[in-house]
Amino acid sequence: MIEVQNLTKIYGKTAAIEDVSFRVEKGEILGLLGPNGAGKTTTMRILTGHTPPTSGYAFVAGFDVMKDSMAVRRCIGYLPETVGVYEDMTVRAYLSFMAEVKGVKSAGRQRRVNDMMELTGIASCAERLIRNLSKGYRQRIGFAQALIAEPEVLILDEPTVGLDPAQIREIRSLIKAMEGKKTMILSTHILPEAEALCQRIAIINLGRIAAVGTPAELAHRMSPAGRISLTARGDSSAIKAALEKPAGVLKISERKMPIPDSGHSYYIDVQKGADIRGEIVKALIASGCELLEIATVSASLEDVYMEAVMGNRDA
Repeated sequence: MIEVQNLTKIYGKTAAIEDVSFRVEKGEILGLLGPNGAGKTTTMRILTGHTPPTSGYAFVAGFDVMKDSMAVRRCIGYLPETVGVYEDMTVRAYLSFMAEVKGVKSAGRQRRVNDMMELTGIASCAERLIRNLSKGYRQRIGFAQALIAEPEVLILDEPTVGLDPAQIREIRSLIKAMEGKKTMILSTHILPEAEALCQRIAIINLGRIAAVGTPAELAHRMSPAGRISLTARGDSSAIKAALEKPAGVLKISERKMPIPDSGHSYYIDVQKGADIRGEIVKALIASGCELLEIATVSASLEDVYMEAVMGNRDA
């Protein structure tokens, strides 16, 4: 549904994005994850026809964003980071105007406006001036205008930025409800948001794509080591000495958490693909220590993000 090939955008001597490539399948939600200034908004502006690329190609629903810009715009609903609305209009008047601009037929226009106000929870303020509404309500109005023409594709740039926790939950619920029904790109720098909403994630940093995949794929591909969580009872020096014995142990980190009855908890980083839990158990028993718990630990999205963006992994 969306295909991006080697997109580059240069402002003066600065490359906002460089050689960016990814795909989004029909009905999929792709999270464009990266720090502020990474190139997320530039990529979205190119996809929506707001900004031409310096080089590269982008296709939406089979249409070239450069050659068929109007066709692309007809199949996209766009929610920018800063929602631009006409503050002197009522909510209903604004959405009716946007529906007309976007080609919604007059016969069903008001029904469509009413449906979108109900869907986004703004029906109660339909006759109020937009200038008198909170940021959370304005964000919902922006969401309603993005949906008003029933687009196949939604481009959402930081859709929950600046909202309070209750408003964030409402917007996320709206997005989740459209999973499988709309093809979406959602930009964010909030890790839990990307993990909760997106089937796949593209991590972008310094204008380049650092990694693309499902959270599980990224964890498997990018984690430099396996990790084991272990809790044991006994002398901490004896436990550490036992954990260092098996081949394949890379690093041992004690977890600073209270464990009753002289217990100690550790993370053990091991060579990728190595399963040495059996050797660890034998070494602990031989040292006279008591094993309380052992389990493998998958890399979190935060681990993957830090490795892709910062080049390290928090122990």
